[in-house]
Amino acid sequence: MNKSILTKNIKNLAYDLGFDLIGISNPEIYPKEFNTLNNWLDNNYHASMHWINNRRDERNDVFKYFPNVKTIISFGHNYFTGRNHEDNYKISNYAWGNDYHIIIKEKLKTIYNYVKENSDSIESRLCVDTSPIMEKPWGQRAGLGWIGKNTNLINNKIGSWFFLSEILLDIELDFDQEFNKDLCGSCTACIDLCPTEALEEYVLDSNKCISYLTIEHRGDIDESYHNNLNDWIYGCDICQEVCPWNIKFEQNTKEENFSKRKDFESMNREDWDALNEEKYKKIMKKSAIKRTKFSGLIRNIKLNNKI
Repeated sequence: MNKSILTKNIKNLAYDLGFDLIGISNPEIYPKEFNTLNNWLDNNYHASMHWINNRRDERNDVFKYFPNVKTIISFGHNYFTGRNHEDNYKISNYAWGNDYHIIIKEKLKTIYNYVKENSDSIESRLCVDTSPIMEKPWGQRAGLGWIGKNTNLINNKIGSWFFLSEILLDIELDFDQEFNKDLCGSCTACIDLCPTEALEEYVLDSNKCISYLTIEHRGDIDESYHNNLNDWIYGCDICQEVCPWNIKFEQNTKEENFSKRKDFESMNREDWDALNEEKYKKIMKKSAIKRTKFSGLIRNIKLNNKI
């Protein structure tokens, strides 16, 4: 099968599997955003997420991660499930459904199996959030969108409510054009409305970010942030909720696995307040919320408890 037909068929298969965005980039042409990684790490904006710095070299050079890479396919998958209810605790949109790592990885496996059956490819890397590559810069390089002032990748047709994932291939496909526009313009809504002032233009300080504090941070949360959590008990979506591109284009995901789980949606504030470890283990199966552990979730609930 020639390169162009294979490229077209891969994209069609990806759309059939439910992906909303697919773009292909040349790993030899590095995105300009790579220049910001070292400064971000040197400023300790990664907080306690030391694994980011531990594999800095691979993030800076994809060939150190996968020496035989000739193609990077970037995928975007809508996960939006609707806005949080104002009278309840809040959970980041991506975590309302089943764990995306598992769901997306299976879809990538299906795509790569097709590639192997129809090409000379013998190895690949399937990346879903945990691999040491710069997903957003490569996504922009593949034409999926631009990196906004809130540091999210934004697409001008569907906004930013989408998971990023990649397949790194040892064969060459047809490459797409980079998205080289910045459509944030003069808007600073994400910066102005961040309650902890975690954002500057195109820079996120994880030390101040509610998502980091409620998910990755272990131990006590600094008292200076206690009154700014705004009912978020897992993650935070404020910088996406206020983005005009999301307000205009957001639509609920068609992927059933990412839809709101009934066991979460049925819980009110009193149910969350009464959550014990036994019920936590029961309802968190196949959920990304396990990331913060029971102790972290209870910490977040107590800090937000208005009773």
